[in-house]
Amino acid sequence: MVDQKASAIWEGELFSGKGTVSLDSSHAAGPLDVSWASRAESPGAMTSPEELIAAAHSACYSMALSNTLNKAGTPPTRLDTSAVVSFEKGDAGFGITRVALTVRGDVPGADDAAFRDAAEQAKTGCPVSKALAGNVDITVDAALA
Repeated sequence: MVDQKASAIWEGELFSGKGTVSLDSSHAAGPLDVSWASRAESPGAMTSPEELIAAAHSACYSMALSNTLNKAGTPPTRLDTSAVVSFEKGDAGFGITRVALTVRGDVPGADDAAFRDAAEQAKTGCPVSKALAGNVDITVDAALA
């Protein structure tokens, strides 16, 4: 088992307060500024929980797709993945409603159909996708570069 740690400090009330998040295990980033405005209005120069989830999901998905393609005998040269996480107000309040993954791949030996099939398999196999499954609509737009 591997545990990863991140932390947050928040000061003030929700709408006018502000905080920071840090990646404590790797020390690769942080402290990063966060605020309600960066989450629900405009990011400016601050991050949000949703942006951090988008980063985690795009990285996790790329790893899962790389593994799926490799197992199929067509290891990728490059995968360019982005994730858009939607944060919206609904009847029950604010929540994460969708993740739209977009991936373009340089995959010698793979055709479009095989790449799209591998992309769908990776969507269900990615641990971040699994964590979000049943709560968030996840879509994949996959094409060879």
